[in-house]
Amino acid sequence: MSSQVQSIVDKFGNDATRLMDIFIDISKDKGHVGEEDIAEIADQLNISRVDVEQTLSFYHFFSKEPRGKYNIYLNNSLVAEFMGREEVADAFEKATGTQFGSVSEDGLFGLYDTSCIGMNDQEPAAIINGVVFPKITTYRVKELIKAFRAGKTVTEMVNSFGGGQNQSALIKSMVTNNLNRRGAVIFSDHTAGNSFIKLGSMKPKEVIEEVKNSNIRGRGGAGFPTGLKWEFCTRAGNKERYLLCNADEGEPGTFKDRVILTEIPHLLFEGMVIAGYAIGAKEGILYLRLEYEYLQNHLETILDDFRKKGWLGKNVAGIDGFNYDIRIQFGAGAYVCGEETALIESCEGKRGEPRNRPPFPVSVGYLDKPTVVNNVETLCSVVKIIQNGGEWYKSMGTKETSGTKLLSISGDVRYPGVFEIEWGMTIREMLEMAGAIDPKAVQVGGPSGRLIGENEFDRTICYEDLPTGGAMIIIGQNRSILDVIKNFTEFFIEESCGSCAPCRYLTVILRNRLQKIIDGKGVAKDLEDLAHWGKQMKMANRCGLGQTAANPILSGLENFIQDFEAKIEKGKDFDTKFDLDKAIQESSRAVGRFPQA
Repeated sequence: MSSQVQSIVDKFGNDATRLMDIFIDISKDKGHVGEEDIAEIADQLNISRVDVEQTLSFYHFFSKEPRGKYNIYLNNSLVAEFMGREEVADAFEKATGTQFGSVSEDGLFGLYDTSCIGMNDQEPAAIINGVVFPKITTYRVKELIKAFRAGKTVTEMVNSFGGGQNQSALIKSMVTNNLNRRGAVIFSDHTAGNSFIKLGSMKPKEVIEEVKNSNIRGRGGAGFPTGLKWEFCTRAGNKERYLLCNADEGEPGTFKDRVILTEIPHLLFEGMVIAGYAIGAKEGILYLRLEYEYLQNHLETILDDFRKKGWLGKNVAGIDGFNYDIRIQFGAGAYVCGEETALIESCEGKRGEPRNRPPFPVSVGYLDKPTVVNNVETLCSVVKIIQNGGEWYKSMGTKETSGTKLLSISGDVRYPGVFEIEWGMTIREMLEMAGAIDPKAVQVGGPSGRLIGENEFDRTICYEDLPTGGAMIIIGQNRSILDVIKNFTEFFIEESCGSCAPCRYLTVILRNRLQKIIDGKGVAKDLEDLAHWGKQMKMANRCGLGQTAANPILSGLENFIQDFEAKIEKGKDFDTKFDLDKAIQESSRAVGRFPQA
């Protein structure tokens, strides 16, 4: 075994559940994880090569084959397209002499498309060897490639620093925060550790009751009551429990967590401590998308400071018997890992494939132990709830949706960025607040959410009316709705884990039928098929990604049918005569799914 691979495997305690970390470290050293590395890892961890390779092949940022000296991942999300991504991509190809999805002949440059990297407020954006380059222009592309050919490092090409902590010695990033509105909860003034004073006088059950009393619901979009989730976990028989924080934020159009992690990570870690105490957790894990790796030193420094102050480790915050720590677990480019069970699988060093439920994570989660998965915004809010009380929190928002919400607003607006609002704001008010430019539509909650038109601009942002995880993409009158929907559909094709057949193949069929319409070869039956197949997706897939992958098409048909109909050719026979139900009859009989077929 090579000393390099062995030392990395040893670093993580020869623990197969740390396979993601092992891959990341080897990739940093060698640029890829080769066949020999796979064999050595399998031997050292006493697992099969198949187990090693299936994890390696699942994630976007891992590779078995050597990549370039400079690896350029250019975001291809909708807003990047709005802001000139096509011209930037063309400039990269011309300057490097290679195409996207390949490495240049001289081995210098690897060009790759990648899904949203959490920079929708400063597009077009790319990650080059782990460094984020926002607002790239065609001139900047030429400048970068010329410098790289001359041997300059990527960090030498950082020519400015963003505001706030982005310019600190531990980050030194060109990323800007664009924090446009501070509210009464997340971004209100706070002294780190203040909530621990009150926490020390509370029993775990009292913490849970206070959180339940606040009526806070998970901020990831599903809106499950946070206190209830914690209570369910404590009712599980096993006393070895875990808290996982979902900081994957892979939904296109979402970047609020990036700003929290940059400016107020102490608030998040404080929330993780409170949650860990409430459920009796052994450990807290921050699952962080690899796109935010540039924040690692900053975050690890905050954690070290917590340990020095006694806020992590033994008898945390002076509470006897509360022994608890937090570690960071990086993902590697897989949107589906935002689903809580896929996130757990990834934390265990596996492919990020969602689990069947039940059992739910609160009973059988990380390492098959009771586990609570909360997102960043939820855990930050908990700190203020403990400090100020549940009644204080309920005084904001609506009857069924208490507190504040962070919105990531991007697209055709004058002021893209993060806004903290009270629940209950209308879409029209939001558009005015962000300086929307001639809005035609709003994608609420990212691609998995709902595409609405002006007829719904007076709807209210809250769980009882229009729920959202926070992504708000504004689409101007000059944009093609069908091109918007196609971009979202292609995103779901790329990010499907492939486990469920409808998610694997029906997304492609939907995209192809949509393309047929865009090409002016659509017929009325195509619209019927899109609606029918989209509904099948909701019923036939097991996780949120597959169940919502047709949402852009379904809500587009509902609110922008005129855009579809305008492309339908009258009197021309472009009907493919394809019948999905007939096509699957034989396979359905074989498995006994539709005996009558």
